[in-house]
Amino acid sequence: VVYLVVFHLSFVMFVWSYWKTIFTSPASPSNEFCLSKADKEQYEKEERPESQQEILRRAAKDLPIYTTTASRAIRYCDRCQLIKPDRCHHCSACDICVLKMDHHCPWVNNCVGFSNYKFFLLFLMYSLLYCLFVAATVLQYFIKFWTNELPDTHAKFHVLFLFFVAAMFFISILSLFSYHCWLVGKNRSTIETFRAPTFRNGPDKNGFSLGCSKNLREVFGDEKKYWLLPIFTSLGDGCNFPTRLVIMDPEQLTVSSQNEPAKSSGANQPFPTRPLSESQNRLLASDSQWVESGPEEENVKSGSLHCNTSDDS
Repeated sequence: VVYLVVFHLSFVMFVWSYWKTIFTSPASPSNEFCLSKADKEQYEKEERPESQQEILRRAAKDLPIYTTTASRAIRYCDRCQLIKPDRCHHCSACDICVLKMDHHCPWVNNCVGFSNYKFFLLFLMYSLLYCLFVAATVLQYFIKFWTNELPDTHAKFHVLFLFFVAAMFFISILSLFSYHCWLVGKNRSTIETFRAPTFRNGPDKNGFSLGCSKNLREVFGDEKKYWLLPIFTSLGDGCNFPTRLVIMDPEQLTVSSQNEPAKSSGANQPFPTRPLSESQNRLLASDSQWVESGPEEENVKSGSLHCNTSDDS
């Protein structure tokens, strides 16, 4: 009876998470990131990149964006005709811009991003537990097969096949699940692991990390009782995220801001910065006086990204 309860419980949670991962539509940027009709017409008429960037900077000055391209330009999607929010990328398979895109997964035929990343993690976890349970319950018969203690029936080949399939899937899913657990702890996406986001002070692959606990809450939410259920509880709106911050003395911050000139992005224009949104403040409610930190001194890992994306940054 216990075996039946555990088996069906893990199976139901596995199917539920898999269903939510597949059929949850990828979240796209809101209309505020789209250019106005006048700006769009002017942008299309301009042939010089400098003039186009000037239009984009003017349109982005009231948007909560902190990252740029590697060349310090506003991240703009010509395909969707919108200014990309932080951590948003265009998926060539879905042909849309996806908020906090991680990768396009062929196994679920869907983009994994802000709207279904929690479901994807739970799908991996329950798949792992399901395969582990099957392999563990079949193990005793697998041992009997090798010691010739199993009766000479056709069932012994079924036992052999079932154990090997469950064990192989367990090993492969374990590596993938471990990797994504590491990403959650660092608050990175798969794309950001290979190509660090560029802030005003330069590339910083830890730019969105707030500490392991807060990074976990950003994905799974504040209510721990819902963490293991495939229902959406992630914090924020997917369009803006709190950046990696450090506590500083207010007086030192004032002095440093007076002594250091504002850094520019592009044609001597300061990159627009906006105060944290209400969703961001929920993660930072226990802290005070935050400012963006400097760039990391680490080199960004290079290599080809095994994700189906088509944007430049």
